[in-house]
Amino acid sequence: MHFNKKIKIFLCLLLVIATISSGVYVASKKYESTDPAISALSKLGSRGEEVRRIQKKLKELGFYKGSVDGIYGSATQKAVKAFQKNCGITADGIAGPKTLKFLGLGSSSQSSSAGAYSQSDINLLAKLIAAEARGESYTGQVAVGAVVLNRVEHSSFPDTIAGVIYQKGAFSCVNDSNWSVAANETSKKAARDCINGWDPSGGAIYYYNPKKTSNAFMHSRPIITVIGNHRFCR
Repeated sequence: MHFNKKIKIFLCLLLVIATISSGVYVASKKYESTDPAISALSKLGSRGEEVRRIQKKLKELGFYKGSVDGIYGSATQKAVKAFQKNCGITADGIAGPKTLKFLGLGSSSQSSSAGAYSQSDINLLAKLIAAEARGESYTGQVAVGAVVLNRVEHSSFPDTIAGVIYQKGAFSCVNDSNWSVAANETSKKAARDCINGWDPSGGAIYYYNPKKTSNAFMHSRPIITVIGNHRFCR
């Protein structure tokens, strides 16, 4: 009888251990699938919250017309390819780290600080975009605005939009007739898009038109991407 009691206790302990282990495993799997900090490589066949965020962003930018359902189907793949081609990066239809960065989904730093910018900041940024990039595509206009914000975050530049734009020698348009160009609805929308996290420049802090500048420093910078007439670089 005493021996049977020991067996029962031993079996109960095994059952408790197995139950706890199972719970830890399920919890860890749940954490892996829901933690937004874990960025998986999204591609054809992928499912989940990251895919949903990609679809939502592509829809906002006009590249995706389907449902935001979190399913990476052929329509999502086609939209990603179109976006990648538009940004001048490898159009493989896979939303890897570089594509997510261009979408403004690779880091939460800019989007989380969007509320720190005032309406006057947005208006000034829109004015700069209108003066510098009014002849460029919409993506190219957002990219120019993103460079300003990237400089704000960079230790080598002033830490405000006004400081970056009015920094001596930074933007020639501030001192010529282009500065009289008023911001329009397109440049205002571009300003809001880059403040909300879209960075088609891929993190660039410089850009230039090779046909209009012979500046040796600019030509020596590593190029990240080319959008329209502008080369965006580090």
